[in-house]
Amino acid sequence: MGLAKDRDEQEMMLKKRNAELEKALEESKRREEKMISELQRTWERLRVAEEAEEMLCSQLGELEAEAANQARAYHSRILSLMNELSQAHNLLHLTN
Repeated sequence: MGLAKDRDEQEMMLKKRNAELEKALEESKRREEKMISELQRTWERLRVAEEAEEMLCSQLGELEAEAANQARAYHSRILSLMNELSQAHNLLHLTN
């Protein structure tokens, strides 16, 4: 009788332990799914940020090229105006 009772107690302890382990496994799976979902959202935000960075770099390159073109145009205009001013100055000296 005592041996059967010990066996029954061991069986109950094993069932209880098995239930605890199954519960822990389910919780672990839920945490893993949550972390995977969070990782996917983070990955998506990173992808969007990288695309935005590429777009901004492209726009910056275009703006730099435009600024360089404008600087060259302004420089040419200044040289032209200096030349006109010089010619006007020379004409004034010739007429005096």
